[in-house]
Amino acid sequence: MNKLYKLLFPALLSLSVAAHAQQKQANLQYAVSMEKAADHLYHVELKSKAPGKTPEYKMSVWTPGYYQLIDFAAAVQNFTVTDAKGNPLKWEQPIKSAWVVTNPTGGDIKITYDVKATVPFVGNVYLDETRGYITPGGLFLYMDKELRNPVTIQMTPYSKWNKLVATGLDTIPGKYHTYKADDFDVLYDSPFLMGELEVLPPFMVDNKPHNFVGYKLPDFNRQGFMDDLQKIVKTGSDIIGDVPYTHYTFLSIGEGGGGIEHLNSSSLSFSGGEGFNTPEARKKLYNFIAHEYFHHYNVKRIRPVELGPFDYSKENHTNMLWVSEGFTVYYEYLITRRAGIMTPEDMFGDLQQNLKNYENKPGHLYQSATQASYYTWGDGPNGRVNDDFNKTISYYDKGPILGLMLDFNIRHVTGNKKTLDDVMRLLYYKYYKKLNRGFTEQEFRDECEKMAGTKLPELFEYASTVTPPNYPKYFAYGGLNIDTTTTMVSTVWDGLNVRQQKDTLRITTVDYQSPAWKMGIRGRTKILTVNGAPATRDLLYNTYEADKAGDTITLGLEKDGVKKDVTITLAKKFEKSFKITPMAKPDALQAAIYKSWVGK
Repeated sequence: MNKLYKLLFPALLSLSVAAHAQQKQANLQYAVSMEKAADHLYHVELKSKAPGKTPEYKMSVWTPGYYQLIDFAAAVQNFTVTDAKGNPLKWEQPIKSAWVVTNPTGGDIKITYDVKATVPFVGNVYLDETRGYITPGGLFLYMDKELRNPVTIQMTPYSKWNKLVATGLDTIPGKYHTYKADDFDVLYDSPFLMGELEVLPPFMVDNKPHNFVGYKLPDFNRQGFMDDLQKIVKTGSDIIGDVPYTHYTFLSIGEGGGGIEHLNSSSLSFSGGEGFNTPEARKKLYNFIAHEYFHHYNVKRIRPVELGPFDYSKENHTNMLWVSEGFTVYYEYLITRRAGIMTPEDMFGDLQQNLKNYENKPGHLYQSATQASYYTWGDGPNGRVNDDFNKTISYYDKGPILGLMLDFNIRHVTGNKKTLDDVMRLLYYKYYKKLNRGFTEQEFRDECEKMAGTKLPELFEYASTVTPPNYPKYFAYGGLNIDTTTTMVSTVWDGLNVRQQKDTLRITTVDYQSPAWKMGIRGRTKILTVNGAPATRDLLYNTYEADKAGDTITLGLEKDGVKKDVTITLAKKFEKSFKITPMAKPDALQAAIYKSWVGK
């Protein structure tokens, strides 16, 4: 690590500390150490001031930005409680995620516990001898009555590492590695990264420092990457016209998949090695980073009213993730395009893929975007992908298309004087800056319709029902053609999706209404033979190449211990391509909208 960055980075993280309220003393004070890194154990000491005679401490059951329940409490070990004099106090667990202490004097107490951190995931806690990553909801107990009060955290990194602690939290002046959060919503939205880290050259946007700190970064052009990252941040912040934080940190936590947005940071699973240096991998990565960055506006500050302040003891349902997540997908494309990193064709291709993901699966016949938002806690962000017959959708796919259609509709009815950008700015300044709250579902619709100057019943019906959208109509508003005709995409098709696992060929999923589906074949089935020969993926694919539609293939199958032969009649596969292209002869308004939307 460059010595300059070692010295610079802690200073950058302390710039905004004066802006945070210091008057109110924290009743909950945490100290974290990790000398048992080899055993994946964090050690936590919690000092709780006069908590009462029967205080209850809880572990969060989820973490902001990841709408799934996580059993954080299961990782807690060696839980002990003492009073101010060091005498042990009794405690019990009425439920897995709560600890009730018997404290006869009602005075100060100290709680100590360990957390086993073995899950290397952006939404969990992890520790080994090379790095430590903390999702605060998985490490710090809370009390209901303290959720809106400040807390302090003293962090002691593993002694074999350098002393760098990367986080969005500010340090307390004069106290090394001691941080303060104004409340638990801030704490739980501010992860920590420590270990064998590399700090890339920082950059400034709106006089605010932006840092990238990573664990085991692959080989790539670091300065070129940071230059592109600066373009992404500048373009994204220009959409809203305000930068609400005093510093921002990208935390690259190591290999894996996924990312989670935070108030002034984002956690990224950043890997790829040589793949990062290919154009396609780089485009995918830039879209990913633009998505997580723009989330600090859209979901953290421009947010449905259900998404904060939070209840950390249960799911926090909302119908609006098609806006919070789906529109952020739309804006990741706009940001990378406006930043000059992507071409128009790149953006068209991304939107086309969203459409194909949504339209060519059966879920679009059964579940609306609002339902997908509400039921994400059970279905998952991409729907119930492992169901044999998937009646769910992903708001990541339908949401960006609804965002584009709403954007084009507003542009069309206002003569290109207003856009979805104007709606997002209004929501930011009115609800976040002025009212300091989220918006309701009805308020979101009202603001969109006020901006358009007309009612938008059809668009909001597309969000709340499974009514097939009129894509050509809305895409035409923006000077785009979209191919919704059905064409042949394969001359031989059975509908099987398979995976080779060592010597076993398994069917993972079966396309709805495909030849294999109609023969009763479903996922999680072994293929034993292909036309009597021992099954391999290569044999199966080679058999397809020698066949044509109307030919048959006989598979020996086994599921749940039952073996049988099934003969499938192969067919041609037809799909809609949803290819997006600019109109050859747009009218004046279409041409103006297209030009202002797609950029130079």
